Amino acid sequence: MIRVEPVSDRASLKEFIRLPWKLYHSDPHWVPPLLVERFHTFSLKNPYFQHARWQCWTAYRGSEPVGRISAQIDDLHLSRYKDQTGFFGLVEAEHDASVFQALFQTAEKWLQAQGMTAVRGPFNLSINQECGLLVDGFDSPPMIMMGHARPYYRQYIERNAYEKAQDLLAYRIGIHFTFPPGVCLFLKKAKTSMRIRPLRRKHLKEDLAIIKDIYEEAWSENWGFLPFTNAEFSEIGQQLKLLVEDDFVQIAEIDGEPTAMLVAFPNIHEVIQDLNGRLFPWGWLKILWRLKASYPQSGRVALMGVRKRFQSSPMGAAMAYGLIEAVREAGLRKNIQQIETSWILEDNKRMRHILESLGAEPYKTYRIYEKKLQ
Repeated sequence: MIRVEPVSDRASLKEFIRLPWKLYHSDPHWVPPLLVERFHTFSLKNPYFQHARWQCWTAYRGSEPVGRISAQIDDLHLSRYKDQTGFFGLVEAEHDASVFQALFQTAEKWLQAQGMTAVRGPFNLSINQECGLLVDGFDSPPMIMMGHARPYYRQYIERNAYEKAQDLLAYRIGIHFTFPPGVCLFLKKAKTSMRIRPLRRKHLKEDLAIIKDIYEEAWSENWGFLPFTNAEFSEIGQQLKLLVEDDFVQIAEIDGEPTAMLVAFPNIHEVIQDLNGRLFPWGWLKILWRLKASYPQSGRVALMGVRKRFQSSPMGAAMAYGLIEAVREAGLRKNIQQIETSWILEDNKRMRHILESLGAEPYKTYRIYEKKLQ
């Protein structure tokens, strides 16, 4: 018999958080998350909970935890889309259809009781965090802030009447790519009126506001878009201060006006993979030492945006290429060998064309599912 229990205290939260260690012990590509980061995610300090309601559950067979799931309702989403859609996330479970069925029935019942008529996911916990179920690309570790999964998850989610809503693509390219001759000439001409500069750490607050403003304008009509709250973006700013070199963040300007931006992160998963989730007693020292002595060989472009009025213009393409060129040069200085750009909506043809023109290929697919609730 499978029973599903709500997470209600720190002890049950610890079991919920630790479950993936049991499920992925034989998967060489899984990266154990830092436990301190996982506990922060579920604490009241997480600014997401300022506008969201949520509940987590763990499934048990006897006294043994065998699965988990979350359900959440984002008031910002409801205000923007007025669609009575809730979300599920953080799904992990044994290779057992009955466990998945019990978990989804529990999460769906909770969402219905809150007045939701549809459910979408997985989101861990929102679209501005880790999202999508890995359905293709299990043969390599995930990049920073991207997810991993067991291959059988897909079949069990679909057995519970979930259908594809959207696919998110992760593109990969070696850093030693060359720009096509036509792009080089195009960039040379554009640079007469375009300036690209790195993040100014002395003016961090101002530059973060610029990045947030460009992102919200550039992405505002994308599928599922939700703006960051100021508190959420402030957390991103803290991550940038701790983890990112100034030239991994680039801002394009035309006549002094910020018009496009790109944010890349070193792939910290390379640094933490063998820590087994623990920072203490020596994890912090190992991370700091490795970032100094053996910098990650891969990185991820996590945010990129061009203001709307340039998005379909040659200048918009020039800014995108110029930002990529500037971050590539920063990566070369750090001896990074590989870059992932993720995630890209499958129907974002403009961005996909730019990446593919440089030789980038999609190598992982993350799927968002949805279902009507009766």
